[in-house]
Amino acid sequence: MTTRNVAPYGAWESPITAGLIVSKTMSLGAITLDGSQVYWLEARPTEGGRQVLVCLGPDDQITDLTPAPFNVRTRVHEYGGGSYLVHEGVVYFANFADQRLYRLAGDEAQPLTPAVDLRYADAMMDARRGRLIAVREDHTQAGPQAVNTLISLDVNGDEAGGRVLVEGADFYSSPRLSPDGRRLAWLAWHHPNMPWDGTELWVADVTGDGSLANATLVAGGPAESIFQPEWSPGGRLAFVSDRTDWWNLYHWRDGQIEPLCPLDAEFGQPQWVFGQSTYAYVTDNQIVCTYNQNGISYLALLEVSRGQLQPIELPYTQIGQVRVADGRAVFAAASATIEPCIVELDLNSYQTKVLRRASQLNIAPGYIS
Repeated sequence: MTTRNVAPYGAWESPITAGLIVSKTMSLGAITLDGSQVYWLEARPTEGGRQVLVCLGPDDQITDLTPAPFNVRTRVHEYGGGSYLVHEGVVYFANFADQRLYRLAGDEAQPLTPAVDLRYADAMMDARRGRLIAVREDHTQAGPQAVNTLISLDVNGDEAGGRVLVEGADFYSSPRLSPDGRRLAWLAWHHPNMPWDGTELWVADVTGDGSLANATLVAGGPAESIFQPEWSPGGRLAFVSDRTDWWNLYHWRDGQIEPLCPLDAEFGQPQWVFGQSTYAYVTDNQIVCTYNQNGISYLALLEVSRGQLQPIELPYTQIGQVRVADGRAVFAAASATIEPCIVELDLNSYQTKVLRRASQLNIAPGYIS
């Protein structure tokens, strides 16, 4: 027979302590796929909160890629996010201590940007032109606030710290190059708006010398929030908008905007940090997406041509950072009883596999309310 102990409020002796939680738990985030490889960041309390880039290889072995003292974290907009990218096995990342961009190929990291107060985030690869396109925050100029621009940067290094492609707005994010490399999409917004208040989605042609021309405002404004523009494999631009007071998915082609799946649900989220992802293309006609209804997140497969949303049954109530490649989706997930983890979903069998857990704690359910 089990004896029940009774104690006054606040006096119950629990084996769960703050020290135990901190020492046995890390933060997982910033998932990226590069071919068969899966990458993410681990913020480790045992290393002073240092964010370490790791890779899960085909052999299911997790390898640290960025040795101490490197800390993969950017201070752009102070909240950061979007601090690294991987292209064909080569890593480009921002280091917290000096905010320089580094190129990591093999075991050696080489700085790409000068040792001045320039910060970078949300970079993407423009492979055909041998450059990165990124958000740059310039703190070298006199004035009450930093200057934000979109810039291009040679993948082998740039002593000038980048070439300005877009300027004039107070903030930028989400540069996205079309599959054929001919058009660039991005988000911009202005004081006093936060990105969940009002943003603008722009598209411009990329010219022969890599500069931009014919910039067109696609959607958004002071009272419409646009989130996560993405190009489909066939060159159609998708994005999330709150124009109906719900963050829903839309696509834009030939000057026309059409809803993909009107629903009283949130397919977007507040853009506190760079690099967030709530959906990804599987094919030109299929999107894996997460949406939130009544405080619960769901993962689903959206058939674009018919606007048909097929929920995928999972044990998680919080889902984000959705990435897709090679017939699988990888995402971050958790629930009230499942600690945060990184999950892989086979898009053919719908079988899941947990790749990494944030905590190795084994707490008896009776201690959890």
